[in-house]
Amino acid sequence: MTQSGPQRYPGASTAYWYGSKYPGSAMEVNVLCWHSTEGTSLPSYDGGSMAPNLTAKPDFAAKRLVWYQHFDVDVSSRALRNLAGGVETNTLNTCQVEIVGTCDPATHTKWAQAGIQHLYMPELPDWAIRDLATFAKWANEQHRVPLSSGLTFKPYPSSYGANGVRMTGSQWTNFNGHCGHQHVPENDHGDPGAFPMAAILAAAKNGTTQEDDVALTDADKKWIADTVKAQSFAGVWKTDGIGAPVDAVDAKTNPTWQAQSMLRDIQARVRANTAAEAAQTAAIAKLAQLIGSDVDTAQVVAAVQKAIADAVVKVSVDVNGPAAT
Repeated sequence: MTQSGPQRYPGASTAYWYGSKYPGSAMEVNVLCWHSTEGTSLPSYDGGSMAPNLTAKPDFAAKRLVWYQHFDVDVSSRALRNLAGGVETNTLNTCQVEIVGTCDPATHTKWAQAGIQHLYMPELPDWAIRDLATFAKWANEQHRVPLSSGLTFKPYPSSYGANGVRMTGSQWTNFNGHCGHQHVPENDHGDPGAFPMAAILAAAKNGTTQEDDVALTDADKKWIADTVKAQSFAGVWKTDGIGAPVDAVDAKTNPTWQAQSMLRDIQARVRANTAAEAAQTAAIAKLAQLIGSDVDTAQVVAAVQKAIADAVVKVSVDVNGPAAT
């Protein structure tokens, strides 16, 4: 089967790559199956024999998910039970993602009382939903996995075993979109419990995801410059009086905030370079005046140093206000 689209999720580490040890079967992914690891660290997955395609591990200090990829996206992984004589599970066009954390309220309570930081699936923080939505959006754009589910994610432990939401063989064969381990036939696991699937898909559809940094082309730079000029004079952006963006009414919702911040930094650097050039020019001019004069070396040095000090403009940038000269 032909594998189309990029096979590695941008930014994911391949430090725990099992594709060489377990080659798997080629697929064309149309399903994302979500799991929770029920632990607080990256699992060993029994040396890869039970590994998913990717694992998302929380970085609480940075408020982001760190991704590890174990198999190509369009290659079967090994986190589902697949009974002989039944339907295919791991190999049926399914990309599997494990999230380091728990869906079990009893485990959540125990860890919380012990002061152990962890992700609890029913109460994922906004940044975790954001990063999961970013992956869902990427899978939709690059592999056409629908941003839909239509399934109920039951809370654990009622999601375990014969839970009333587990698909039949024919339902599974015809399913496209997002599901959990609790929905897969031939399996009895109940993870990821009361998973916020609707919120993740809504964020993916509405674009409230985290984009990868990209290099700006010359056309991009020109567009930004033209936009800054037009918007500054239109009074849409606050400026420091010379067109440099200073602030946004709401930095969280203004889509141009990142560009504005970048441009402010560029403006500050240009001013600093201009000041340095002015200092050098003044010093050279002063030195030229003194050449041939009846002055000693100490006087020349002192005069040049004073010229530099007089010409240098100290620029400080405050991200919450205008650059001060």
